[in-house]
Amino acid sequence: MTNLIRPHGGSLVSRIVPSENVQELRRRALTLPTLELTRRELCDLELIATGGFSPLDGFLNREDFVAVVERKRLARGFAWTIPVTLSTSREKASALREGKYAALAKDGRVVALLEVGDRYEYPREAEAKAVYGTVDPSHPGVRATLERGDVLVGGVVSLLERSFEAPTPAELRADFERRGWRRVAGFQTRNPIHRAHEYLLRVALEGADGLLVHPLVGDTKDDDLPADVRMRAYVALLKYFPTDRVLLAPLPAAMRYAGPREAVHHAIVRQNHGVSHFIVGRDHAGVGKFYGPFDAQKIFDEFTADELAIEILRFDAAFHCVKCGSVASPKTCPHGAEDRLTLSGTQVRQLLVDGKDLPAEFTRPEVAAVLREHMLCTSTR
Repeated sequence: MTNLIRPHGGSLVSRIVPSENVQELRRRALTLPTLELTRRELCDLELIATGGFSPLDGFLNREDFVAVVERKRLARGFAWTIPVTLSTSREKASALREGKYAALAKDGRVVALLEVGDRYEYPREAEAKAVYGTVDPSHPGVRATLERGDVLVGGVVSLLERSFEAPTPAELRADFERRGWRRVAGFQTRNPIHRAHEYLLRVALEGADGLLVHPLVGDTKDDDLPADVRMRAYVALLKYFPTDRVLLAPLPAAMRYAGPREAVHHAIVRQNHGVSHFIVGRDHAGVGKFYGPFDAQKIFDEFTADELAIEILRFDAAFHCVKCGSVASPKTCPHGAEDRLTLSGTQVRQLLVDGKDLPAEFTRPEVAAVLREHMLCTSTR
């Protein structure tokens, strides 16, 4: 029995092969057709196998793909908004047989087996339009979609070895149980953490037993900060929080930049990790001007409590108000934009490269030091 929120679909999936069976399956893989994974597909494989993508036990078959794209649900009816698929070339696909196995490899090393369910043509533009709301290749998610293989392969996976050092959903749930947490607030970002984020975390923690800071460490855009830099920034900030009420853990997920649909996806993944309340801020998982500032919050109104057990904490943008003398939001601050301290990513990078200090009202000095070190090293390469 557990007091934690149930996993999405009712139970955690585990597709990790027991260690005593790995060598036998590796020998078997030598005789199988091999599909090379992209970095994003490797991230997806990891989360399927460890239960982060429950109730998925493999890459989507045609029926589920169509249901997700058109209805934001799996064919079985479970809420699901992002197609988790494996693509390949027509030549590679022709060597596969339904009901037979293929090896999945990254950089030539076999990491999993796939029991082939089906193969089907990849309707890239239909996916892009439905999932990202655009077919504009300047959108990083659309561009990645258009560059993938012509055929999608569905099927159940069996993971032979893990590729990321990150706690699994079962491990995090056990940790929450040990800590006596039931109401767990979850926060995710692909960006360096700053005072506005800190404000959201503190507000969320007031109503929770504990807080999970759960940053993505999978594939992001080239101009996003590397995962190791972001993790060091989080460590620097979290010393200002009670150690027994906050947990920092990486999530080996790739960003799609799919805005509203990805916000739901992120919430489902956190529910599987035991999070009961998930922070969704302004333009969550967005990029450029492709989505409205609150589209990622509004989409949750399309799902019932039976479909999504996790609760959403809806926040507006936070900022330091000079007149208030504190961090605030449009919901709590009566002053105008001219009194709000905001810095774009470009402005932050330029200040750091120039050796200037970031305002203490914008970010903690310890966080700024981590960012400055990275920017200076990058600019001198």
